Amino acid sequence: MTTARSSTRPQLIDDVAQLRQRLASAREAGLNVGLVPTMGALHEGHLSLVDACRRECGLVVVTIFVNPTQFGPHEDFARYPRDLQSDLQLLAAHGADVVFAPQTEAMYRDRHCTYVEMTGPAETLEGDSRPGHFRGVATIVLKLFNLVQPERAYFGRKDFQQSLVVRRMVADLDLPIKIVVCPLVREPDGLAKSSRNVFLSQSERGRALSLSQSLVTARQMVSDGQADVAAIVTAMREKLAAADVEIDYVAICDRDTLRPLEKLDGPAVALVAARVGQTRLIDNELLEGPS
Repeated sequence: MTTARSSTRPQLIDDVAQLRQRLASAREAGLNVGLVPTMGALHEGHLSLVDACRRECGLVVVTIFVNPTQFGPHEDFARYPRDLQSDLQLLAAHGADVVFAPQTEAMYRDRHCTYVEMTGPAETLEGDSRPGHFRGVATIVLKLFNLVQPERAYFGRKDFQQSLVVRRMVADLDLPIKIVVCPLVREPDGLAKSSRNVFLSQSERGRALSLSQSLVTARQMVSDGQADVAAIVTAMREKLAAADVEIDYVAICDRDTLRPLEKLDGPAVALVAARVGQTRLIDNELLEGPS
């Protein structure tokens, strides 16, 4: 369903009962509901998800919630960028209808003790580097799905592993939701759009380009016929090391399972995580295998 874009400021809701009432009214009017879950500090990547939702759904719901349970004890929860008024202005220009921005107490009430534990794609890469991260992600996403009950939910490919974890959870729990994964959005120089980019100094931003450049190296090597994953990963790590960033992981994996590959003989995904100064960034690139 396509709905004309509106510049009207979206309805801001922070109360669960009010959200459910608004959604019930929309469904009584025959509107299908789309959901874009975010942690705010919106950029063009988030807005591309809102645009996709606007094209396909009658009611566009964007959630803004910096979820404490997906941050580790030494991660950047306290300093994660927050600018609700700016986010609302951007969302008005992109046709969002409802913004659900609850307080932490509304999502994790007193004595909360229920969490979603996942294995499979949640156990590697970000799962290894950030213990408990996907427990928090899966829990909050399932809570938002239960509250909004969307027909479609939109995620960005920049968080490739997260989108895979969400798709696996939806399949395993038989949730009647279509997960739409939208293309990764980059700056003109190749840096993947991220809310954390605001933390980079000018010199750090230049070094951060090594993440996308390492992925360009991988893509070029595959295009040239290289199928040995170890050789590709070595070249990627050299590109990152030359920029003096702290490498967390470099991996080339099966797209559906994140199983590490030794030989590239079909569709795969290259993933990289590194710390530039105090800022941890991730990026990825889809690989098709040698022609």
